[in-house]
Amino acid sequence: MTDFTMKTDADGVAIVTWDAQDKSMNVLTREAFVLVEELIDQALADEAVKGVIITSGKRDFAGGMDLNVLASIRDEAGDNPAQALFDFTMNGHRILRKLERAGMDDKNKGGKPIVCAINGTCAGIGTEIALACHHRIMTDNPKAKIGLPEILLGIFPGGGGTIRFSRMVGAMAAAPVLLEGKMMEPKKAKSSGLIDAVSDDPVAAAKEWILNATDADIVKPWDQKGWKMPGGAPYHPSGFMTFVGASAMVHGNTWGVYPAAKALLSAVYEGAQVPFDTALKIEARWFTHILMNPSSSAMIRSLFINKQALEKGAVRPEGVDDQSVKKIGVLGAGMMGAGIALVSARAGMDVVLIDQNQEAADRGKAYSETFMDKGIARKKATPEKKEAVLNQINATTDLEALRGCDLIIEAVFEDPRVKAEMTQKVEAVIPGDCIFASNTSTLPITELAKASSRPDQFIGIHFFSPVEKMMLVEIIKGKGTGDRAVAKALDYVRQIRKTPIVVNDERFFYANRCIIPYINQGIQMVGEGVAPALIDHAAQLLGFPVGPLQLVDETSIDLGAKIARATKAAMGDDYPDDATDAVVFRMEELGRLGRKAKAGFYDYDDKGKRQHYWPGLVEEYPRLADQPDLIEVQHRLLFGQVIEAVKALEEGVLEDIREGDVGAILGWGFMPWSGGPFSWLDMVGAPWAAERCDQLAEKYGARFECPTLLREMADKNQSFYRRFGPDAKAA
Repeated sequence: MTDFTMKTDADGVAIVTWDAQDKSMNVLTREAFVLVEELIDQALADEAVKGVIITSGKRDFAGGMDLNVLASIRDEAGDNPAQALFDFTMNGHRILRKLERAGMDDKNKGGKPIVCAINGTCAGIGTEIALACHHRIMTDNPKAKIGLPEILLGIFPGGGGTIRFSRMVGAMAAAPVLLEGKMMEPKKAKSSGLIDAVSDDPVAAAKEWILNATDADIVKPWDQKGWKMPGGAPYHPSGFMTFVGASAMVHGNTWGVYPAAKALLSAVYEGAQVPFDTALKIEARWFTHILMNPSSSAMIRSLFINKQALEKGAVRPEGVDDQSVKKIGVLGAGMMGAGIALVSARAGMDVVLIDQNQEAADRGKAYSETFMDKGIARKKATPEKKEAVLNQINATTDLEALRGCDLIIEAVFEDPRVKAEMTQKVEAVIPGDCIFASNTSTLPITELAKASSRPDQFIGIHFFSPVEKMMLVEIIKGKGTGDRAVAKALDYVRQIRKTPIVVNDERFFYANRCIIPYINQGIQMVGEGVAPALIDHAAQLLGFPVGPLQLVDETSIDLGAKIARATKAAMGDDYPDDATDAVVFRMEELGRLGRKAKAGFYDYDDKGKRQHYWPGLVEEYPRLADQPDLIEVQHRLLFGQVIEAVKALEEGVLEDIREGDVGAILGWGFMPWSGGPFSWLDMVGAPWAAERCDQLAEKYGARFECPTLLREMADKNQSFYRRFGPDAKAA
């Protein structure tokens, strides 16, 4: 069996079916691409064939290129990987160009129509193959999506998609698809120009189009005499303004830290000024340039390979049967509990949402109703789906309703005594084999498990807020947590379609122990007189979605004060953040508690919209006459996080380096372009990182002392992925 097969029907229409062997989704390999060319050659040479349909034998059309192919080409190339990648890309262009020209002569005559019948979701190279076809027909199913999401993985469409689509619709209209990586349902894709038609039976519609197509129907616009770029080429007044605006948009959205976005725009700009085949070569050069950038390798590894591995159970305990959740109890109907109930009900589970009084429980359920109403307004949901979700949720005060649950998630007030009392009450009702999880962000799971009569079935499941939007879930193993509890938590996270990381129990677990130094350094610099705008913008210029001051306003300053008091009480003389606390406690005293109070480091309008930095900060903390260097500020914000990530690995909080990188990006937006803290350390090298730690520690204190593990790796000039990556473990 092969990934592509071809059969010709009685009407002379050849149907090429893509059905990748031993894979649930079609992904393109080197071998399969060669086969595509062979089949196209056969069809074009066969006089009995009037046209070709390319479709899929699976539920969906294609998931894109097997990204491991790009890594293998680079690794096999020896001393000249750039040339190997460029040659591979150009060969792909040659094959798709042959498909696009379909046997036409210099006068655009004699070709055979080729149609892509897209029977499900289509992404990446699958979409680029479709764009090379003469007509694209997609299934009329709103769950099916099509797009070019490569930019989200640190690369851009390098199989001709960038040049073809920008020439089809113009640079401005192409921007949402190319620069934002948006996946669109069929009708929107038709409006955008990505496909030509929507049909209940794409293959039948494709056949009809082929049998009625003329020579003119199969000539691409750029192969016709007198073609002009939609919206204007860069040297045309309107085109000039388009590219000025596009450049500003890219830099405004990326802060200049994502090389793929700049490369994509360069390929479109330069390609628009030359003939089509030359434009493809320009695209290939920029694509190779990005593939040679360590950022693309790191992003592909973390956001595609590692993320996918974790979602498929890479760290799931072996030998434990399927633990899919059928009925879940959620204790506490506040924002977190309501969000957990929502995502669980949407995944088809029966949900019992418990609170102290019925009014609070009903408010928690109403959260799901509001969410679904918004989805209906945006045409992302239907009234029937809303009814189904709400019917899954039983909002009540009656603990007896928890009978029959196989998972409990407790999301009550962050007080050990309250949680302990709830644990004991609930365990008196639930089945003996029910797993009990606490959604705590700071309290040690081992301590909370002391209130349980079954500590082996007690685990932490830490959601990030808002639950329905954040993709990461942190699973925390207490010292007595058993394998079945871990498997149950992982299977539950798979059901709600989020990405799990599993960590061992230590204060703040993994995510919070890394993000707290980021926030604290930002606050401490305010106290030192560093300009707030410099602090936040320094972070955004590193690639963080928000700066530390904006982040603490969003999470609330009084929460920070509460955590600071609890941490100081636990750590005593080892507590490192007194300078930060002075600012936090002063802001708390002034009632500037963040967005919720419409007053924090920022001022807000009556609707809670952020306006500008609070002018009173200058009076409270006079500005330094000589502001620090941008890089110095960035390193203070960055190294606090990286040091904690290394310590987490060193102390065994992290058991798998992949979880450290994926968790950092999805959990708090750690420089996605870098692939995560360990990937970043491998980029800059352990020797330089250790030396920089020493410099920062000498200037700013013990917070920046180089971890023992990093020092050891610096001395040996080791990299984290070679020492701790999955390949190293397998060896």
